[in-house]
Amino acid sequence: MSSGDRTLMNLDSYLPVLLFILVGIGVGIAPQVLGYILGPNRPDAAKNSPYECGFEAFENARMQFDVRYYLVAILFILFDLEIAFLFPWAVALKEVGAAGFWAVVIFLAILVVGFAYEWKKGALDWE
Repeated sequence: MSSGDRTLMNLDSYLPVLLFILVGIGVGIAPQVLGYILGPNRPDAAKNSPYECGFEAFENARMQFDVRYYLVAILFILFDLEIAFLFPWAVALKEVGAAGFWAVVIFLAILVVGFAYEWKKGALDWE
């Protein structure tokens, strides 16, 4: 067998990887291209207006933000991360046994107490 045949044989083993990459790129890019080509393009003032935080995009960089934006973001991250801990626990529930079950019950009790405290203080109210 010549070295050229060995090189082709080695490249054949990469064909599934190359095919996987090409299909992944196609699945990721094709819908975007189709949406851009076939989708309507009718901009108006409402679509081009700022959203997310309600402030104009290009203003004074030193303007003050309401603290509620940060509070909502911190609360979301806090509860999102705490709930994310429940997925591995749920998958391994049989392996962790009773001790693992009661540890998560205590964890959820602390979570509920924190949630009740935030609710009582009005952190979740938006005026």
